[in-house]
Amino acid sequence: MTRFLLAFALVLSVLSPSTPAADGISFVNEGIVTATIDEVWPVFATSQGYKTLGSNFAEVDLRVGGIIRSRYGKDGVLGDAETIETLILAYEPPTMIATRIRKVPQTFPFKEAWKAPWTVVTLKPLDGGRTLVRAASLGYGTDEESVAMRKFFESGNQQVIALVQKHFAGSR
Repeated sequence: MTRFLLAFALVLSVLSPSTPAADGISFVNEGIVTATIDEVWPVFATSQGYKTLGSNFAEVDLRVGGIIRSRYGKDGVLGDAETIETLILAYEPPTMIATRIRKVPQTFPFKEAWKAPWTVVTLKPLDGGRTLVRAASLGYGTDEESVAMRKFFESGNQQVIALVQKHFAGSR
């Protein structure tokens, strides 16, 4: 479950009238990856690459309005009650993808708070064939559940970025 929640962190979001959203960026996680932007982009934009974020199963329909389906447990299949469906709001290859959650897994612990946030992942090329990965999480509410979820994902998003860094470590 922890692996699922960590990977789920980068794809968390949905707007909802039931939980008031905070204005502006709720939090940002960043990390430098030792790979070019063209190498890193497929991690967020392809089914095979998405598995780098920790999922055992992934299907990415890269288009505005497309759905990213992912499942982090080994014991199920895409489409079951533990599948995450993430809506692609916008993207600009190879620099940005914005998403929000459309459906959470049945066992997801934050039953209402997930409905407000969305995430914008940006990639910025750096010297030496490196890439800055930045995940801006927006729209978290101020209610108790939202605050608890935000605290969890502030740590979780950084761990997901670490998975991407590890994936490319030693590949040069």
